[in-house]
Amino acid sequence: MIGPILAVAAALAPPAPSTAPSHTGGGAGGQAAISAALTDTTVEVKSDFRGARIVLYGAVFDPAARPSDVVILVRGPEQPVRITRKQKVAGLWLNSRPVVFRGAPGFYRAASNRPLEDIANFSTLRRLGAGVDHLPINAPAERRIETRYGVRDVVVYRQGADYYVWRRAVVRLKEKAGLYHEDGRGVRFVDRGLFRAEIELPTGAPTGVYRADILLFQGGRAVSTRTRTLTVKKVGFERALYVWAHDRPWSYGLASMAFALVAGWAASAAFRRD
Repeated sequence: MIGPILAVAAALAPPAPSTAPSHTGGGAGGQAAISAALTDTTVEVKSDFRGARIVLYGAVFDPAARPSDVVILVRGPEQPVRITRKQKVAGLWLNSRPVVFRGAPGFYRAASNRPLEDIANFSTLRRLGAGVDHLPINAPAERRIETRYGVRDVVVYRQGADYYVWRRAVVRLKEKAGLYHEDGRGVRFVDRGLFRAEIELPTGAPTGVYRADILLFQGGRAVSTRTRTLTVKKVGFERALYVWAHDRPWSYGLASMAFALVAGWAASAAFRRD
């Protein structure tokens, strides 16, 4: 496994200094930089899709050979999250009005060569959204009632006391579905300056464009960053049905009803007894 990685990583040329972030420290030993690539940039989702594994590999270029850490943050397309909780009313347990969170990615992975809290301080991790605890998941700033699909959705104040309770519920549900994950040993250095990490896409991974940010940390600061994209898309008959249902929902609904009626009639005729 190391052989192919070495061969590919050797082809990764160090980025030009002009592309490095402005806050990158130079120093007497020169400027540090990072480069990375994905083994696959497109994942096709078919009816038999059972998840996928993408390998990200790269190299750290630092003439001064300073101690370095690598952090990889993968975010999927944003998806509104609508959740409710049980509350006791007049001795009965009923669902509360739903709370809608916007800005939550449908998929999130944070991988690093050691725990994030050992790499950078709280404010740096919060600013970068590095780690599930620092992932920005915000309800709208104001409190209002919206009617969507015939249901009145209530949102809470962004800084309200209930916000953190609801946010923890969102993260817990996403983690249970395998869509959110943080791994403090997810990045492995296979040789001097060469590293690899695996991105596991579960069966329920949303379709769309994913963004992978690869950050090089030195002395608790991100000194170099690279971004790569991954596209997850439906193909084949499933893709046609998906596009039809979203682009022409009325005709799709009528066709579904007609198909159900025909199927019901056919089943009745097949099992009818004289």
